[in-house]
Amino acid sequence: MSVHLQREIERLKKNLLALCALVEEQVQMAVRALLERDPELARRVEHRDLEIDHREVEVEEECLKALALHQPVASDLRFIVSAMKMNSDLERIGDLAVNIAHKAVTVAGQASMAIPFDLAAMWQKTQRMLRDSLDALVNLDARLAHDVCARDNEVDQLKHENRRTAERLMQENPAQIPVLLNLLAVSRNLERIADHATNIAEDVIYMVEGRIIRHGTGE
Repeated sequence: MSVHLQREIERLKKNLLALCALVEEQVQMAVRALLERDPELARRVEHRDLEIDHREVEVEEECLKALALHQPVASDLRFIVSAMKMNSDLERIGDLAVNIAHKAVTVAGQASMAIPFDLAAMWQKTQRMLRDSLDALVNLDARLAHDVCARDNEVDQLKHENRRTAERLMQENPAQIPVLLNLLAVSRNLERIADHATNIAEDVIYMVEGRIIRHGTGE
């Protein structure tokens, strides 16, 4: 690897991790806004989305510049290609945080209704998947990346449980249907964030092992 390419890759990794930290904070704030019925915090999430979009464009431009100027091969090429895909996943997670914030504003107006399922626990599992996928990237740890992929089913199961609970409550009390639909949307968004964390982990596996395991291939 040339010295210039090495510097480009190190800067790219640093900027990718900075974007991840910002995205993770966004989702954390959105979930907290929902649980604490805090519409002002939710609006802060909405306003900061432009910063994520800006950073996502910068990382993509860095990737394209590295490809054009240095024509990397082998593991360097895999890293840059994977970084572009991860960058897209992180931007989508930022969008999902905004979706949750929108729902938080609506739910805040229904302070008398308790949230009937544990979205905080669901977020903790999702957050751990996101953090571990990035730790796997930093340390090029394929074993940890495989573990993240295996945990995706846990979040899927929580989403299904939340849906069953909501459907039962809708039948028992139709007046709660609007709020329950918003809470179900939050549950779906958290599950999709876990999917994006899984995508990142799969890209780490590709970087380290040179295997594409998405959609069950490469096994």
